Amino acid sequence: MSSDEGAARAGPDRPLPEDYVADRVKLEREARGWSTVTLAEKMAEAGHPVNQSAIWRIESGKPRRRVNLDEALGFCKVFDLTLDDLTSPPGQLANAHVRRLIAQYVANWREWSVLNKDMRRILAELKEYTDANPNQEDLVKGLLGHEVAVAAEGRFHRHFPPPKLVSYLGEHMDKINKKD
Repeated sequence: MSSDEGAARAGPDRPLPEDYVADRVKLEREARGWSTVTLAEKMAEAGHPVNQSAIWRIESGKPRRRVNLDEALGFCKVFDLTLDDLTSPPGQLANAHVRRLIAQYVANWREWSVLNKDMRRILAELKEYTDANPNQEDLVKGLLGHEVAVAAEGRFHRHFPPPKLVSYLGEHMDKINKKD
């Protein structure tokens, strides 16, 4: 590549993903409340040293400084992004923090879904037991209601109790709500 081609690539004719990288670096840094000095320190800790003035030139220089591959990998590591995310338009994907929160929510929802299924199974077994042993029904429902009320620490009625539990407990549900 001639020096003229290099100069053109560093200016307005450079590939669009390079501008995306610069925009993404600034967006991710600002989303975390980091200064360019802090980002430079994080990059050094990650094994991809780059100085603060270089980060400023990447984000805001006229023309912007180009990012080499080692720096791009460092930004990916520090911001917990894939290279594809780093080179995509910043507005196209939510920032890394939002993506992590969504991933945590989905993981918790999956766990809740499994637990909810297991709770329905347990209730079905308790109902089967109380149907077979009607003389134990009040005792079982009272015990379940008491234990749920204690575990809920007074928040049970505010957390939309599972309808199957409400149906199963019947009048014992009132006792839980009174404890709240």
